[in-house]
Amino acid sequence: MDYENRLPASAVQAIRAARAAGHRVYLCSGRSKAENKQEIWDIGLDGYIGGNGSYVESDGEVVMHQLITPEQCRRIVDWLHSRKLEFYLESNSGLYGSENFRQRAVPVMQEYCRRKGKPDAEQMDTDSAFPAMIYGAGLYRDDVNKVSYILESYQDFLDTKASFPDLQNGTWGGAGETALFGDLGVKDITKAHAVEVLLRHLGADQKDTIAFGDAAVDIPMFACCAQSCCMGSGGDGAKAAADYVTTGVDEDGLYNAFVHFGLI
Repeated sequence: MDYENRLPASAVQAIRAARAAGHRVYLCSGRSKAENKQEIWDIGLDGYIGGNGSYVESDGEVVMHQLITPEQCRRIVDWLHSRKLEFYLESNSGLYGSENFRQRAVPVMQEYCRRKGKPDAEQMDTDSAFPAMIYGAGLYRDDVNKVSYILESYQDFLDTKASFPDLQNGTWGGAGETALFGDLGVKDITKAHAVEVLLRHLGADQKDTIAFGDAAVDIPMFACCAQSCCMGSGGDGAKAAADYVTTGVDEDGLYNAFVHFGLI
């Protein structure tokens, strides 16, 4: 999908054609399962890696699900509240926004879209960016895959990282000090680790894997798989790390890549 959550018809065609040819296709995303629109599942997929690798599902079976503990969740929520940082909890049951996230995220998501070169970035609002967000629910939870929070400064990330050495600390929405968000997840969980778990479950060979991505968080997955492809609309770091760069998502990028790799 593109950065406005639009699904190109050519991407659907490519995935269905690849599966019809005998290939297995897994969605591997930073998103938790509830964030994805029904049209994603309607494509037909062999499984799903979510939460940046905290969740692995194959053929309807949950292969792995690593969760932030309830105690860790409470500490995170209290810490972010104390810093006056708005955030959302990512769970397979939904996204749970902090009290002022809807308002505070508007300029952040507009900047995110501007960086992606979208001409209508100033029209972006929080509900468009996060249509699955739930507000007003309890924030002390036992089903959290990871937590994303808005950075008011890069120091917020550094301080959070120092305060939570027991968790995986990352950023997104920009490289280094330009990052817009920080995130917290289960320690040592990455998309690459999830791919390795999936391959063991399937009895599949690493030499038969191709990774598709668009961001720095995908780079370990690129290194883990035999071949890698970055979308033309992706970040410079991901492009440099990939074996091949296709066209943008909204320029039939996935379809063109599937053709390039001989999947269809």
